[in-house]
Amino acid sequence: MSFRTLDALDPRGKRILLRADLNLPVKDGRITDMTRIERLVPTIRELMEKGGRVIVCSHFDRPKGKRVPEMSLRPMQVALGEALGREVAFADDCVGPEAEAAAAALADGGVLLLENTRYHAGEEKNDPTLASGMAKLADAYVNDAFSAAHRAHASTEGVAHLLPAYAGRLMQAELEALEAALGSPQRPVMAIVGGAKVSSKLDLLGNLSKRVDVLVIGGAMANTFLAAQGLSMGASLQEAEMHDTARAIMAEAKVGGCDIMLPRDLVVAEGFAAHSPHRAVAADAVPAGMMALDVGPLTVAAVKQTLAGMRTLVWNGPFGAFELAPFDAATVDVAQEVARLTEAGGLRSVGGGGDTVSALRHAGVAEGLSYVSAAGGAFLEWLEGKTLPGVAALQK
Repeated sequence: MSFRTLDALDPRGKRILLRADLNLPVKDGRITDMTRIERLVPTIRELMEKGGRVIVCSHFDRPKGKRVPEMSLRPMQVALGEALGREVAFADDCVGPEAEAAAAALADGGVLLLENTRYHAGEEKNDPTLASGMAKLADAYVNDAFSAAHRAHASTEGVAHLLPAYAGRLMQAELEALEAALGSPQRPVMAIVGGAKVSSKLDLLGNLSKRVDVLVIGGAMANTFLAAQGLSMGASLQEAEMHDTARAIMAEAKVGGCDIMLPRDLVVAEGFAAHSPHRAVAADAVPAGMMALDVGPLTVAAVKQTLAGMRTLVWNGPFGAFELAPFDAATVDVAQEVARLTEAGGLRSVGGGGDTVSALRHAGVAEGLSYVSAAGGAFLEWLEGKTLPGVAALQK
């Protein structure tokens, strides 16, 4: 993939419209996780220090084209200012006279935050008039919101065709990490896919089975694959209606030379509760009335042994109900081994999507992988092989 980065942009004296993702978790009016702001800071700081006039825009929540006071970006103005160590101006709209006046008032190195783009119904409809209004504010466009790049909205795709467009440093890091993981990876490549439902990850499983050498399936979706082979899963969560699909995925993977690894053993319990009485059993020996909540030690050992021969790993989804001890054991054990191999230099590891970031943090290795994406839906769609409109608009 060839896309323009900040290396090709001289921002001095220019107004730069920066699409960020400030859709942060907020509880009782307070931001509970600053990760997205922290990851945005390097791009803003670089543009500031080079004399650019930075105009930040973002969506927040789902106001559905109306002004909803509790969905204002004003709280982000304070948080962004604290992260940058300088004052950040605020405009009460993302287009129109007030936004234009605030943009015109910016000095070199100044930063302005615009109000929620989704206060306009035209944002999610990729309305050309709204995109044109935002383009009017700036001389160049920088997209640093990979997490919103799967949406063809006015601020993520429409405006990118009206101004010289570039990838910010966070967007660049995401794209380079994903290219190294699936575009032109060092082989052999392993993918770990967990989660509850096969039905929600059909495209993901289908695409990965064509592009990796080993596909490890965990989580409750592994129960569906095991049941599709005729094994009794007791009271475990599984999708009976997906058995034919699971068998088809395995058949296609075999034809394509992809080895699918399913659990050899499972940790079962009588109920879904922390510290519920539990034990490890063979995958073909789940007792009636009991449910599988994690993969067992034999499976973990097999995964770790196979990992030792891999050069690249893509990880999406935990092995078990990691939120509840002791059903976090497999996820933690494998995650720590991945971090060890990555640190040793033998493995390039990329994780993200769904509960993966939380699971890696829980294991204490969120900083131990080569790259961890907080992008969620965009990360998944990329792994599914889909074209992301916000990324396509940046290509040369």
